[in-house]
Amino acid sequence: METIAPNLPPDFAPRQAKALLVHERLCAEYGAPFRFFSSKDPLSELISALLSHRTRNQESHKAYQQLVARFPTWEEVRDAPTEEVQAAINPCTWPEQKAPRIQAVLREISTRCDGPCDLEFLAEVPVTEARAWLESIPGVGPKTSAATLLFSTLRLPAMPVDSHHHRVAQRLALIGPKVGTEAAHALLSELLPPDWSAQEVYDHHEALMFHGQKCCYFSAPACQRCVVLDQCPFGQKRLGGVRSSEPAAAGT
Repeated sequence: METIAPNLPPDFAPRQAKALLVHERLCAEYGAPFRFFSSKDPLSELISALLSHRTRNQESHKAYQQLVARFPTWEEVRDAPTEEVQAAINPCTWPEQKAPRIQAVLREISTRCDGPCDLEFLAEVPVTEARAWLESIPGVGPKTSAATLLFSTLRLPAMPVDSHHHRVAQRLALIGPKVGTEAAHALLSELLPPDWSAQEVYDHHEALMFHGQKCCYFSAPACQRCVVLDQCPFGQKRLGGVRSSEPAAAGT
């Protein structure tokens, strides 16, 4: 897991305690440990993550399958006419933007690695450095870098934050209401113990994501059956309860 930053704010300890309590309850509620859903190599996972931006899982999966069926290697994707790559990934949103972006990412990786690169070398790099290396590539942000390291066969403890995870974290006041998804990665990662394994980090992400999908909906959340309602200022206020007297969340 990534190292916790020094000079932590005074509210860090209670927020971390809450994050760990929420982790315990949601993992029990949704049946952790969760099985890793992907067995892609890291470069394939990176491309899959780029395709998934603002796209439903079904459509991004179809786009990925069409891409690898049309081009057997990533070098072929890199060097193909852009319009052919765009046609292959047509099921995803904005294929006209994602096709040139994917090719640019592949060219950048090839240049840095002095030829074809499978990103397996990141297994030997500390997580913080591996994320920085990936995020220095134009078009690769925190969610994509974390997904590449955690979901792929690398199985490194880097935590992605999707929209469901982000919404649940905000309502629980683990982060402030103005903290965007990208900034949330660092703030929420800091709350996790630095010695957590990839499985524990994955379970945390999946548990909060499942909670957002199955209970803490964007509209009309089912607060009355939430197993962490007593930790949630948003839910308590919504149901007419007393607002919890907690420190302000980071980034408010």
